[in-house]
Amino acid sequence: MKQFSNLLRVALKSIGKNRMRSLLTSLGIIIGVSAVIIMVAIGEGSQYQIEQNINALGTNLIIIFAGSSSTRGVRGGAGSLETFTLDDVDKLKKEATLIDAVSPIARLNSQIIGDGANWFTSIYGVSTDYFRIRNWEIEDGEFFTDKDVTLGRKVAILGKTVADQLFPNQDPIGKRIRIRNIPFDVIGLLKEKGRNSMGQDQDDLVLAPTTTVLYRLKGDRRINMINASAISTDRMDAAQAEISSILRESHRLVAEQEADFTIRTQSEITEAVTETSRTMTLLLGAIAAVSLIVGGIGIMNIMLVSVTERTREIGIRLSVGARESDIMVQFLSEAVVLSVSGGIIGILLALAAGLALNQFTNLFLLIKPAIIIISFVFSGAIGIFFGFYPARKAAHLNPIDALRYE
Repeated sequence: MKQFSNLLRVALKSIGKNRMRSLLTSLGIIIGVSAVIIMVAIGEGSQYQIEQNINALGTNLIIIFAGSSSTRGVRGGAGSLETFTLDDVDKLKKEATLIDAVSPIARLNSQIIGDGANWFTSIYGVSTDYFRIRNWEIEDGEFFTDKDVTLGRKVAILGKTVADQLFPNQDPIGKRIRIRNIPFDVIGLLKEKGRNSMGQDQDDLVLAPTTTVLYRLKGDRRINMINASAISTDRMDAAQAEISSILRESHRLVAEQEADFTIRTQSEITEAVTETSRTMTLLLGAIAAVSLIVGGIGIMNIMLVSVTERTREIGIRLSVGARESDIMVQFLSEAVVLSVSGGIIGILLALAAGLALNQFTNLFLLIKPAIIIISFVFSGAIGIFFGFYPARKAAHLNPIDALRYE
C-alpha cells in the first residue's frame, strides 16, 4: 500500500510540472467519457419512456386487428377489411378462459360540434371493459354503464384535448355535443394521458357505447378491432393462442386457411420497439466511444514526448540501480493517472449535463450506475493500453545513450 501511494505521489508530481499540458492531454478522455455517458443515457431514457408509454396502453393488452383487404392486387394493412362483429366478442367472453376482459372497438373520424365550437377527432365505440383494459381513469363525471351499451344510449366521454377545444375554461359535464348531427350528452371527462412516444395525442378522442357508434353513427354491424387483457403476464402467449382458436372457429376457417385477423400482444409491441431503441443506444454509445480512442491516442503521443524530454532523467535512474520494471511502472502509472483523472472529470461533467438537460429541456436522460462504472473502468483501461508503448520505450532505453542525450 505504501509503495502504491509513493507511486501515485510521484506520478502526480510529474504530471503537476506541466499542468496545462496534462489538462489538455486529459481533455480527450474527459470529452469521450462524458459523451459516452450522455449518449447512452439519452438512449436509455428514450427506451424507458417508450416502455412507460406502452405500459400506459393497458394491462396485459392483446390487440386483435381485423383482416387486410385486397383490391385488384393492392393489399391494405391489418384492419383495412372489417371482419369482426359483436358476435365474435360475445363468443370470446363466453369461451375464453385466459382473458380477464374484452371490448369491441368501432372507430370513426368525424367533426363534432359543441357550444358553438367544432373539432375533428376520433370516436371510439367501446364496452365498459375498455376502461379497465386500457387503464383509463375518469377526472370528472362518470363512465357509461353496461346498461348504456345494451340500450345504445347517446352518451359520450371526452378526452382532455377535445374538452378543451369544445368547452374551453368550462366544465363539459352535462353539456351536449353533436356527432354527424346526432346529439350526445357528455357524462365524463377522461384523465389526461398526454402524448405517446410517437408524438400522438392520446387525449384527442371521444368514447361512446359500441352499439351507439355502430348503429347510429356508422350504420353497420362490423367493428374495427377487439381489445382484450390476459389474466396474467405469463399467460399472454397462451391467451393469444386461445383467442386465435376461438376466432377461427367463429369465422369457420379450416386448418389450411389463413386467418382473417392479426393478434398482437403488449409484450410483442414492447419487444419490437425496445429492440430498436436498444440498437440506437448501442450505436450512439459506439459513436461517442470513438472520442475515447482519440483521447487515448493523445495520451500516448504526450507520453512519448515526455519520454523524449526526460531521457537524461531515465538514464540517471537506470545508472544508479533502477530496474527497467521501475521505469515502466512509473510511466505507465502517469498515463493511468491522466486517463482516470479525465474519466472522473468526464463522469462529473456528464452527471451535471444530465441534470441540466432533464431540468431545462424536453429530453429525458437516464444515467444508470452501470454505465458510470463501465466508463470509469474503460478510462483506466485506455490509460494502460495507450500508455504501455511509451512506458516500454522508456524502460528499454540504453543508460549510456540516455546520459549522453542533449
